[in-house]
Amino acid sequence: MIFTESETVELKSVYADSIKKEIVAFANTHGGTIYIGVEDDGEVCGIDHTDLVTQQVMNAARDAIKPDVTMFMHIESISENGKLILAVQVQCGAHRPYYLAAKGLRPEGVFVRQGTSSVPASDAAIRQMIKETDGDNYEDMRSLEQELTFEKATAEFTRRNLDFGETQMKTLGLIDSDGLYSNLALLLSDQCPHIIKAATFAGKDQANFQDRREFTGSLLQQLEDAYSYLDLRNRTSATFEGLLRIDHKDYPDTAIREALLNAIVHRDYAVSASTLLSVYADRMELISIGGLAGGISYDDMMLGISYCRNKKLANIFYRLGLIEAYGTGMKKIMSSYTGCAVKPEVQVTSGAFKFVLPNQNTATPIEINPNSVLDEREKTVFAVLSDHKLHPRAEIEKALGVSTSTVNRLLRKMVAAGKVKVTGTTKNALYQRTNYGGQNHD
Repeated sequence: MIFTESETVELKSVYADSIKKEIVAFANTHGGTIYIGVEDDGEVCGIDHTDLVTQQVMNAARDAIKPDVTMFMHIESISENGKLILAVQVQCGAHRPYYLAAKGLRPEGVFVRQGTSSVPASDAAIRQMIKETDGDNYEDMRSLEQELTFEKATAEFTRRNLDFGETQMKTLGLIDSDGLYSNLALLLSDQCPHIIKAATFAGKDQANFQDRREFTGSLLQQLEDAYSYLDLRNRTSATFEGLLRIDHKDYPDTAIREALLNAIVHRDYAVSASTLLSVYADRMELISIGGLAGGISYDDMMLGISYCRNKKLANIFYRLGLIEAYGTGMKKIMSSYTGCAVKPEVQVTSGAFKFVLPNQNTATPIEINPNSVLDEREKTVFAVLSDHKLHPRAEIEKALGVSTSTVNRLLRKMVAAGKVKVTGTTKNALYQRTNYGGQNHD
């Protein structure tokens, strides 16, 4: 037999620690054979104690290489020119990239075969191997960074009396069967590489910049910091009806919370661009990377149909009580603007998703067709509300002489049409007429 080194053949005169690197390279590329007992020039020198060397090779592969590569290895003793050599056959593994445990899932620990040499793999090559092995789901893929800490995540789980040990991390999908952290773990770790950028502007465009912030760390930390930033800029305006003070926030708390959660939970983390938050005088914009996933359309989304791009991340947010169920966020945002002249907007492209939340206290009143005709019940409601002051539902119900459910349906219809404004909770709601296009309908 003629021995010559190639892309699939490596020659070793004796067992050496460097054999681990060759095993990794063959397992990550197209497989190959390591002949122990053959000089670099192809001369057979043979080895003594083949059983001992076989054990050394298997122990090295089992203890020093991750994931387990031994199932893709076969060792046999061969007699050449009256001398014994070992043929270590390595197949291309099914769980690439394989790497030296002491070096980690980094170029210095991951090797591939190029010609007659085993060389460090590039970051791009490592990512490609992970993608080919783990699939295209970002949160399930193995993280390139394995030195992770979880101080914020642990604190949040503890605050809710939830365990967050190794068992729970495996169940939630943060640790795989080989004991490696997934990208989901990376997102929740204190080392999360993604950031949220926030800015505030004095006017309706970006000409007059006031403030800029960047939020880093675990997504749970970023969520907390970003919400605090937006909440601090959610001013309260007050109006008075006699001695009654009525406070109006610029933005409904529910809208800010749900839009921010949506931007974090549903964004495409395979893309390195930042999530953007912008506060203007008349609106708030939240831009999340990644368009609609799962083939759903804009109309599907507005109907409440939801496809979750990051299902395991959403499950963790659900366990932490941050979200209730898939597909409810959009409805909550729209409902929080009931009675407001201008409604939230959603703009979707193939690569981004933008929420535009209008400032309720600066919104231009809704334009109503001046030729619209009020039906008899609506005229009665307008008569009750003719002084433009706040009135409880009971007064309207008494004037109409109909059931509570009928009044509720009528008022919801008038609020949605911009004819009536509502303040307070459902139980203690107070109603007030609008200008209704400047027309006097008394």
